[in-house]
Amino acid sequence: MLNETNNKTQQVDDTGKEFLVFTLAAQEYGIDILKVQEIRGYDSQSVTRIANVPSFIKGVTNLRGVIVPIVDMRLKFNLENVEYNSQTVVVILNLETRVVGVVVDGVSDVLMLRPSQISAAPQFGTAFSTEYLTGIGTVGERMLILVDIEKLMTSSEMALVEQAIV
Repeated sequence: MLNETNNKTQQVDDTGKEFLVFTLAAQEYGIDILKVQEIRGYDSQSVTRIANVPSFIKGVTNLRGVIVPIVDMRLKFNLENVEYNSQTVVVILNLETRVVGVVVDGVSDVLMLRPSQISAAPQFGTAFSTEYLTGIGTVGERMLILVDIEKLMTSSEMALVEQAIV
């Protein structure tokens, strides 16, 4: 009986969650892979600017008939602006209430993190409010800032975009 319990505990610990890893200003971030619909190259020509929205909103694009707000994550996280290049991508997210695109410097890989590899989010100064952090993931020497992308993209600022495009 004790052996069965240990096996169940081991199974729970061996299962994990997959995260899409993206970079911003040489820092790696992770978001729940289940929220990712697709990854596309960034094309500024296909983004239509909207007046009176926060500066981190690059505009909207038409993705197969769906109007998708495009968020520049560097601006959202108050990081220095960077020139877009061939590595710059838009990660299209399929969230509970909307489809949103986020512009990031690049996407590196998908990692499976077990609960033992995830530490609680720090409660001191970061590039953005810690309410959007789910923790810090570690894989060897790599550290990933894990972001609750659903919470981040359903903030009151994003509601302004909804109002502007309706």
